[in-house]
Amino acid sequence: MTKLLDCSCIGVYGTPMRKLARTDRAQILGMMVEGMSIRSICRLTGVSKNTVAKLLKDAGQACLAYQHETLRNLTCRRIQCDEIWSFVGAKDKNVPQEKRGKGIGSVWTWTAIDADTKLIAAWMLGTRDAGAAWEFMNDLASRLRYRVQLTTDGHGAYLSAVEDAFGGQIDYSMLVKQYGAGPVEAGRYSPPACTGAVINAVSGNPDPKPISTSYVERQNLSMRMGMSRFTRLTNAFSKKVENHMHALSIYFMHYNFARVHSTLRVTPAMEAGISDHIWTLEEIVGLVEAGERTDSEVVASGWKKRRVIATP
Repeated sequence: MTKLLDCSCIGVYGTPMRKLARTDRAQILGMMVEGMSIRSICRLTGVSKNTVAKLLKDAGQACLAYQHETLRNLTCRRIQCDEIWSFVGAKDKNVPQEKRGKGIGSVWTWTAIDADTKLIAAWMLGTRDAGAAWEFMNDLASRLRYRVQLTTDGHGAYLSAVEDAFGGQIDYSMLVKQYGAGPVEAGRYSPPACTGAVINAVSGNPDPKPISTSYVERQNLSMRMGMSRFTRLTNAFSKKVENHMHALSIYFMHYNFARVHSTLRVTPAMEAGISDHIWTLEEIVGLVEAGERTDSEVVASGWKKRRVIATP
């Protein structure tokens, strides 16, 4: 029997499937920011893999949108930038030819941290070439209110990117670290010893005293230790670049707004003056729910504009 459906049937046919309670969602997000894998979360909570994966996607998109709008007009004065390597799906040497350039292989996370407030002022997932550097620096420049002192490592792609983004209105220096050969007895995975560093003043008049990349490098270490997707020599790497992006978005949202920095005694967002309280995981879930309400309104308006033939 054929039945004609219109907007009066939304209550029966347009209602989404039962959602997890806010407390359950907050618990799962807490596990995510502590570095647990999707399968581990499923085993501990009894929630299906598809449900956890959908929450990862929804929360990642909501956190990305909130940070994109909120991290604006920042009063940062000292910025440190760096990039951290990870991979999706397979390492470069194992990527099939037909999948090259399709989100499989090496990916780089670009980060910019305020040395005073420890706020992650900007971040981006991409390649490590000049185009990615240009895009990242222009995004960073659009978020800053004042002239800043910037320090990066010796990656050559920064030179033209910083010039194009800031137009000389910046005090910019490169800190180029020099490394010696690692001891043979230390093993193949031991890092080489740092034998020194050379400071290159590139633009403006940078103060030599605060020139450093220590804070951003320590932040990169926190990322590698706090997200299993970044852990070396395991099979916990991201299988899809979209999930990698969502995990980063949730991590930075939690770091900036919900995680109390041990030396600041407040969150970086509070120290930077863009938040007046410590966010809870339930509040982050509230961003997801706000997005779902918006989607529901769009769906409802669509139902009012059309009539659908369905066969029960």
